[in-house]
Amino acid sequence: MEIPVIRSVFESNEKRAHKVREQLTKRGILTLNMISSPGAGKTTVLEHTLADLAKEFSIAVIEGDLQTDNDARRIAKSGVQVVQINTEGGCHLESSMIQNCFDNLTLDNLDILIIENVGNLVCPVEFDLGEDAKIALLSVTEGDDKPEKYPLLFQLAKVLLITKTDLLPYVDFSMDKAIHYATRNNPDLCTIPVSSTQNTGFDPWYAWIRKAVADKKHHTASPNLS
Repeated sequence: MEIPVIRSVFESNEKRAHKVREQLTKRGILTLNMISSPGAGKTTVLEHTLADLAKEFSIAVIEGDLQTDNDARRIAKSGVQVVQINTEGGCHLESSMIQNCFDNLTLDNLDILIIENVGNLVCPVEFDLGEDAKIALLSVTEGDDKPEKYPLLFQLAKVLLITKTDLLPYVDFSMDKAIHYATRNNPDLCTIPVSSTQNTGFDPWYAWIRKAVADKKHHTASPNLS
């Protein structure tokens, strides 16, 4: 008896996500949906990314969390536009929430919109937010089997950032196994190990972003390209 209700929720989200994607694509804005379990380092990676790229690109951030504006206040220090969404116990963001944020963002001349989703490896993956790419994060402290146990995110993501690599000497984590599990059903997944503490591994991540921004603007300017 619950199936029609669930289907209705997903269909409503998909329709709104389509509208969100249309609005952002019309402006040539690259939109990234960052998803991970709690504590994987999304906000810290985002702080590093903004510190290095905010002068190169116009970037806005939507922060999703159950409670508090702690992460939004951290991100605001970088000087970019930031909007906080509190889900009040909800385990994911939905496309309607993203669209509602547009009233508090200046989208004109924006290059990149980054959505930091609620910390969860399951629920956020199933909800399209109108993004161009899902960005998965996996910390070495979580174990190398997470892509095998929670496969959908890693199947749908375009980039996997493996975080906290400075802790590799102290944890039982095989980089080879993690990458194998993550890419087994997604051979095109771009895997990038990073350490925010040591500030290492970020150049390939920035290179991916630069190419994605260029591709987005190129396809926006040439909408008939396949």
